[in-house]
Amino acid sequence: MLTVDNISFAYDIEPVLKNVSFSIEKGQHIALIGASGCGKSTLLKIIYGLLHVEQGALFWDDKKLLGPLHNLVPGEENMKYLSQGFELQSYRSVAENIGQYLSNFEPDLKQGRVQELLEIVEMMDFADTKVENLSGGQKQRVALAKALAKKPELLLLDEPFHNIDNFRRSSLRRNLFRFLKRNQITSITATHDKTDILSFADETIVIKQGEIVTQQKTEMLYQNPPDYYIASLFGEVNKMSLSVLGYENNNEILAYPHEIKIEPTSPIKARVKNSYFNGSHYLIEAVFDNSIIFFDHYIPLTAPEMVGISIPDEIIQRRIKG
Repeated sequence: MLTVDNISFAYDIEPVLKNVSFSIEKGQHIALIGASGCGKSTLLKIIYGLLHVEQGALFWDDKKLLGPLHNLVPGEENMKYLSQGFELQSYRSVAENIGQYLSNFEPDLKQGRVQELLEIVEMMDFADTKVENLSGGQKQRVALAKALAKKPELLLLDEPFHNIDNFRRSSLRRNLFRFLKRNQITSITATHDKTDILSFADETIVIKQGEIVTQQKTEMLYQNPPDYYIASLFGEVNKMSLSVLGYENNNEILAYPHEIKIEPTSPIKARVKNSYFNGSHYLIEAVFDNSIIFFDHYIPLTAPEMVGISIPDEIIQRRIKG
């Protein structure tokens, strides 16, 4: 459905994107992750048609996308791009903003559509409120509903939940991706938050310094990250030597904090430095093999306690094979 073929882009001299190529199918939900400044937002703007590329090409259903130099109004008609700038009319109400581009010839259909979108973004009580009186998070939810109003074929989301309150973020994600799936709307979400990814993205594209490192099924990428950079995009990660863990192997493996277990009888010891309360568990900071590691535990541990640790063999074997 969407093909990005060997595109490169620079705002000045230094390239922001270098030889980027990938394709996605209709109805897929793709996550775009990478360190700040790696080119995620720039890539979304190029796909939507806000930036012109000299090298490479983009295709939508085998039709070449020509970009802003060839379109009187920048932006592709069958796509919607939700930027971090909202682009709402502050003097109009929430409902008026959402229904701005819907036809007035069928008022009942328009009203029903606006009501559906108000429910998806949980803004029913603010339908008649002027946008200028909303918080940043509320404006972000209105902008999302407005982007969905005409059911685009491709939705491009740039950090779509970063202004949303934590208590509302989870339900909004579920509502959004349920709507996208039901309507077969393809999406690409650029994000720093792993909770935007793990439950909802079919595949994840990783960008590093303007280049695509990998494109894999999200669950597979998380369970067996190929390197430290990729693993660290999902949160804390430890790099540990197999030989120190008791294996006849000098290679290093990656382990997430929840994969390291306390085992009192283990000869492999770590010295506790700090315990950080994380709600359902404590994140333990410890010294192991002259390096800092982090692991989860159900109760706090006190420095400088020495504790035995282990990593389940199935995790080690999976990482070695990977």
